[in-house]
Amino acid sequence: MPPRGCQNRNVAAETGEQPDCPRGRAVSRSTAAQTGTNPIGSRGRLVVVGQGYVGLPLAVRAAEVGWQVLGFDTDPARVKRLAAGESFVEDVPSASLAAVIRAGRYEASGEDGALAGFDVAVVTVPTPLAEGVPDLSAIDEAARTLAPHLRPGCCVVLESTTYPGTTEERFGPLLEEGSGFGAGEDFHLGYSPERIDPGNRTWGLANTPKVVSGVDAASLAAVESFYASIVERTVAVSGTREAELTKLLENTFRHVNVALVNELAMFAHDLGIDLWEAIDAASTKPFGYLRFTPGPGVGGHCLPVDPSYLSWRVARRLGQRFRFVELANDVNDHMPDYVVRRLVAALNERGQPLKGARVLLLGLAYKANTADARESPALAVAELLLGAGAALAAVDPYVEDDRVPAGVRRATLSAEELAAADAVVVLTDHDAFDYELVTMHAPYVLDTRHRCSGARVEHL
Repeated sequence: MPPRGCQNRNVAAETGEQPDCPRGRAVSRSTAAQTGTNPIGSRGRLVVVGQGYVGLPLAVRAAEVGWQVLGFDTDPARVKRLAAGESFVEDVPSASLAAVIRAGRYEASGEDGALAGFDVAVVTVPTPLAEGVPDLSAIDEAARTLAPHLRPGCCVVLESTTYPGTTEERFGPLLEEGSGFGAGEDFHLGYSPERIDPGNRTWGLANTPKVVSGVDAASLAAVESFYASIVERTVAVSGTREAELTKLLENTFRHVNVALVNELAMFAHDLGIDLWEAIDAASTKPFGYLRFTPGPGVGGHCLPVDPSYLSWRVARRLGQRFRFVELANDVNDHMPDYVVRRLVAALNERGQPLKGARVLLLGLAYKANTADARESPALAVAELLLGAGAALAAVDPYVEDDRVPAGVRRATLSAEELAAADAVVVLTDHDAFDYELVTMHAPYVLDTRHRCSGARVEHL
């Protein structure tokens, strides 16, 4: 594979000089257009491999701005739902999906033959951990599936979270092997970390700055040109490894700081100190502090997984331990256990053993106002309580039935349901919950999200 380039075409166009690997150079769509460099045309045929929480918003947004989009997924049930205009992602209303289908701009398929003739392909497949080791099998399969359909001048971008070096050392060679073309010579290749935050009503795909990179200068230009057509701002970095590390840095930063406040929550409780009041006070400082709050653990694809990719890469390549990540993993992984211990202690004070106790859980998703239950700490709490013999019910207006653990009765939030419980545990702070109703009728509340108040409420 050719050496990575570092020329930023927008800076060059403005100054007439070739910059020395500028870092973090932000460009807007208008700036990109002014340069007159658009190697793949303003619109074309786009393939998005993987139609989950990352791929579907990207596919629909691209279709809305004029791309001809194929949403490719290997799950037949998902393809069927998408083809019918049914979205399962909160950030993509079914009406928006149906509109781009009616306009002839989007189709969903799992057939390899449908991939032919693309100008740009973006891979957004999952990259889980398998017994602590990165599982890149979905990336490998996506590369092998796309490779026969590559053609000169096309652009392939990896968005899946992974360790630095994946694009050039693994993904690119698979594309080359299956196509007979050279990355950077015959086709463009780059990496752009996804920054989707499910349920975020302020920052979405279009207005969140998009980090872009390429294996050489021409690839960077092609990748940047594509994303400039769908987002308001792009940020070019000098190589794919830097872009891959950017994603891991962002999530490791969050992971470590969440672990900090989670451990503080345990110590503050034992010391009789209100951590939440201290967090509110610290948050008034206008510099040098960012607000993080404790909770029952971390969930989703990012925090439980991404930092471990970096830790694994450091150990594998350098033979050293990434101690901050290991410590954060230890604290955050054990927060569900701590929640259960706190509940056991509270019930014991009331003369009620956990075994046989009626416990009502509020929220099963890992994040407020979403249906996303991937790696949710609420599910870990539920499994621990079931194992201890609690009679468990759960309320979540978003999470689908197939994500509710076996043995957990699905309930609706009502005064009768609350009064019948021995304890209520707030695990996900959905805005749809009536927290005043909870404090009025629940005999005891363990609130891990600080949404309730009252004499019968304990906070994490």
